[in-house]
Amino acid sequence: MANLVRALYRAACVPGAPAPYDRVTLKVHYPAAYQGSEAERNSGLLPAAGDAAPYPVVILLPGINLGAEGSGWLCQQLAEAGFVTVAVTMISEEMPGYISITPGLRMDRLTPEGFGSGPSCQLLAPVLTCLQSLQDDSVLAGLLDLDRLVLAGHSAGGTAALINADPRWLPGLCAVFTYGAHTGAATALGWPEQTLLPMPAALPTLLLGGDRDGVIAASGHRYGGREADPIHSLERTFVDAVREEDGNAYLCILEGANHFSFAHPVDGTTGRDFLDWDTGADPAVTRQRIAELIVAFLGASVHADPGAAAALRTLLQADWLRLVRTK
Repeated sequence: MANLVRALYRAACVPGAPAPYDRVTLKVHYPAAYQGSEAERNSGLLPAAGDAAPYPVVILLPGINLGAEGSGWLCQQLAEAGFVTVAVTMISEEMPGYISITPGLRMDRLTPEGFGSGPSCQLLAPVLTCLQSLQDDSVLAGLLDLDRLVLAGHSAGGTAALINADPRWLPGLCAVFTYGAHTGAATALGWPEQTLLPMPAALPTLLLGGDRDGVIAASGHRYGGREADPIHSLERTFVDAVREEDGNAYLCILEGANHFSFAHPVDGTTGRDFLDWDTGADPAVTRQRIAELIVAFLGASVHADPGAAAALRTLLQADWLRLVRTK
């Protein structure tokens, strides 16, 4: 029987976070092989396929109030491509009175005084500890390549990924990708207008976004930037905040894609999808294009696969990309 994609759940304590908001949950997608045992039939837990192991691991950080189910479509495709993918969820009160799903940001390390003193994403250490536990004792035991980690995220989770992409904080980190994210610093935290927070290390990086991103367009005032511009912040981030990486850093803006093109299904009861602009492309086609870009990028940067690198070069010339930059 062909390999399947299955997922298992784990939870970990977040040190220093106040109860009850001191837990992170992980949904870990992996390539599996059904062998027909009684234990598999009774539990639904399938052994991992070992034919392409060890598997690099993608850690996917969520946007504000964006549940892990919205990224399940991508996690499945990445597992099919040979990556164990971890969608994380944390509920916290990062700002007084606002309780939400978050990427686990520490606000004290996002101020001018605290930035750079340590990771501003407090989920990195507990997620890494949980991955080590899976490597030691689980259906994934011995099958994870913890020396090849990828940090990724959507929206605020993408921002968290970009500004925490430091191998000192996440040993084994080798690449980063994001969608609908930039590193603009909030003036409410004390930053001068139009400040960009830099990536802490030079890594292969893929920034993805859409030219119909109404959420970014409506949020420019937070950073002293231009309103009604869905692209400007991403382009500035790529030019000024992404470290030079010898041709392995890319910015791709998809025509007709909006902020929530990355999420499926979109939960209209949470988040800010009411700010988004209408899409100008078929959502299913857009998601497939996003996945193709990510899989090719990861194949080229993580696996050093010449075929993936060639596929990425071809995709970068596609007529459905409104803007492409490399560095």
